[in-house]
Amino acid sequence: MVARGTEAVARGFGASAVLGRTIKSGSGATHEIADDRMSREHARVQYERGHWVITDLDSRNGTYVNTQRITGEVRRRGDTILRVGHSVFVLLADATGHPTPLADDTDVVGPELARAYAAIRRAAASPTLLVNAEPGAGKEVAARLYHATGPHRAGPFVAVSCPSLPEGVAERLLFGANKGIVESIGHFQMARGGTIFLDEVTALEATVQTKLLRLIERRKLEPVGARTGTPIDVGIVAGAHAELRLAVADGSFDAALYERLTNVVVQLPPLRDRRVDIARLVQREVTAVAANLLPHAKLVEACVARPWPGNVRELRTAVRTAALAAVAQHRDIVRFEDLDPAAGLTAGALAETAVERRKDTPPADLDRAAVEAALARANNVIHLAARILGIHRTELYQLMDKHGIVFTDES
Repeated sequence: MVARGTEAVARGFGASAVLGRTIKSGSGATHEIADDRMSREHARVQYERGHWVITDLDSRNGTYVNTQRITGEVRRRGDTILRVGHSVFVLLADATGHPTPLADDTDVVGPELARAYAAIRRAAASPTLLVNAEPGAGKEVAARLYHATGPHRAGPFVAVSCPSLPEGVAERLLFGANKGIVESIGHFQMARGGTIFLDEVTALEATVQTKLLRLIERRKLEPVGARTGTPIDVGIVAGAHAELRLAVADGSFDAALYERLTNVVVQLPPLRDRRVDIARLVQREVTAVAANLLPHAKLVEACVARPWPGNVRELRTAVRTAALAAVAQHRDIVRFEDLDPAAGLTAGALAETAVERRKDTPPADLDRAAVEAALARANNVIHLAARILGIHRTELYQLMDKHGIVFTDES
């Protein structure tokens, strides 16, 4: 599957392929590409002994591998990003598994996430499921998939953020209360006959953990103040971003509850390991802002190359912000320059980027246009503009004096 400037190739080319306006694969198959910035024979791609071998064929507009322009032949191990003309490819050694998704946000499913979703589908009949994933990687989407494919799909789906439950009242909010004439309905009662998702389950207080264990073991709900429990049929999905065994080891999580929740465990891959999905998410988020918008190939390439420590949540916010910047300037192409320079980068990578930028362009050599562009991107917040330029805020003030730029700092 190839789409100009917006998508990624998620399948192999056979033994080799020549990329150009027509992909000529080693198996004899061809595929036309509507990309006027590609040469007729632009680059050759081969997969040999665990390496991608990419050769630029004296192309007119260059061949870029992992964001760097190449000359001649290069060899890269593992997933590799290739940009030729307006088109971006993600070269994968393993591109198996692209199932039809069932939940609202699962329309972007590359091979890595597909394997996790297949495991969830197989576990849908289990009374409990533990989903391990980094924050923002899609634990609730996974829980909804479990719900949609299991025996409780006709019932309600209730999502609960355990860290947001106020201390001292979590038990009542989860299990309800029955004290004399005062009654309250808890999350488990709302989920009866359906599925409850307990995100960041390690945040539950010890007494609540004990009560949750009893509910799982007895399949009975015991509201606060009730003398007896009532039968309850509910699927339980627990979410955690840290290894639960560590919480058991330090005594903050009940060992017996751990055993009950880990009947089936699924690990969701972080976004940085889902290169194909990143490209598709960029396209989806851009068109969500405006149907006529398209992402530039360099924007897609940059997004695919970044680690995104905040996962899907961070990517969605960054791409939509970039798209809004394009709309504000009445453009139908979202450019790489619209993306926040800090988006998708770890703290260490940001520091390295700033150092490299200073090597390339000393602060004294930054012209007025560069300074004004950084200030505009940062909404006139000095420390953010300085970070974009890779300089100290004191140096930015000096540059502003030099170029006669005056404004009120909104930081």
